[in-house]
Amino acid sequence: MAVLTNPLLHYNPYEAKHQLDLSLSKAYLLLHSQLKPPFPLTIPSPSEYALLTQALAFSLLTQPNLTKINLKHLHASVTDGYDLFTTTLLNLTDNCYPKLLPVPRTQLLFLCSQLINVAAFKVDSLVISLLRRINGGDFTEPNLWLSTELVKILSDNWDWLLDEPLVLTSALFVFLRLLADHYRLVSGPQLDELKRLEITFCIRVLRNCFHLCLGIGRDLIRILQDLFVIPEFKELWKDLICDPCKFGVLCFSDLCDIYRIKTPRHYFLLRINQEMEAQLRFLLTHVKWGNQQRYQVWFAKKYLSSPGSETVIVDVIRFICQCYHPSKEIIQSGVISRWAVIGWLLKSVKRNYFEANAKLALFYDWLFFNDTIDSIMDIEPAMLLMVSSVPQYMEITHCLLEFLFLVVDNYDVQRKNVIAKGVLGAFNALVKRGVVHSLEVLTSCDKLSPFLREKLSKFLFD
Repeated sequence: MAVLTNPLLHYNPYEAKHQLDLSLSKAYLLLHSQLKPPFPLTIPSPSEYALLTQALAFSLLTQPNLTKINLKHLHASVTDGYDLFTTTLLNLTDNCYPKLLPVPRTQLLFLCSQLINVAAFKVDSLVISLLRRINGGDFTEPNLWLSTELVKILSDNWDWLLDEPLVLTSALFVFLRLLADHYRLVSGPQLDELKRLEITFCIRVLRNCFHLCLGIGRDLIRILQDLFVIPEFKELWKDLICDPCKFGVLCFSDLCDIYRIKTPRHYFLLRINQEMEAQLRFLLTHVKWGNQQRYQVWFAKKYLSSPGSETVIVDVIRFICQCYHPSKEIIQSGVISRWAVIGWLLKSVKRNYFEANAKLALFYDWLFFNDTIDSIMDIEPAMLLMVSSVPQYMEITHCLLEFLFLVVDNYDVQRKNVIAKGVLGAFNALVKRGVVHSLEVLTSCDKLSPFLREKLSKFLFD
């Protein structure tokens, strides 16, 4: 039997091997002698085909010197539109990517481009899974490399991308968010090249496929605002506001047309990697009040401790508000509430710029709230955080309410009436749906500054 000289995954001492790694390596050990020419002409049974596909996947990922031969074998033997092969790579990306060794990572991206060339079944899902693997606030070489490789692959396969609108808009959302981080960093050859690629790709998508970009909804405007300092995006903003006809989309004549579109949950998941999502769902589903601190410390150490990781807090808050809506049973089970986790995240932000972005992420759906398309659960955390902070953490209530009015007055001055209507609708819906019994907890709170109490009362009742 052959010996594995090129492993697939990295393991710490005493760590058990992943089941997928075991399956792939076992298939390779069983069939390695059959992976060389001449290839058999017989059609394999389903079980034989599955084993052969796993063996080829392992060899392709770990032995780049045999790539040409293995690819020929794969193309010659495929009977399912590459479904099983792509699914194998997708499972590996979803469940094992952080453990992949450098060579398998490089091969995985190469194979992704090859699968795009043959229009393999599920390759769209593989690309989206890889996009999730680009971590926000992570400026390490492997993460920047992944960003660079993916934007190159997508730019080089433009015709395929036009036929995959969800991949196209997903990539746009991801690279716009990443560009906001990358543009603030000190320049270097690798980073300058990446920023150039990201700018070129995003502007190309926005200029040529704006009708598809509208599907992202209102959060497209939120992330574009972070890029105003970039010359190419200044021009884009000018056209968005002053000459929307340039985009050639009949249903777009004003920013309000985008504000009215609720961003689908899919896009928020793109900025939360698979492990982070699992940890957040565990925290919000199983961890009881009083036990949350050690989980929060662990989460912060793993995901929020590196330089620049504050930017991730914005994405986490959007995920919690939009993607995790607990059932009534969970709410009543004594599990820590979403508003409390968001309050902890806000306190974790140190720099003013990121703090403002985090608060905007919390309140964003308030600004354009429409009871017919928006969920009360999207706006509930901000309300409960303000109310629950009275009176013990009054500075939180004061800070959030002050920020909300600042945004109403200044977010989009030309469309202030639209935003004021959305926020008023949000307040009314929160009372109507019983999230709070009344707003007197704020309007009659002696510890809230007289200025804010008066402003709130005037806003609500005039």
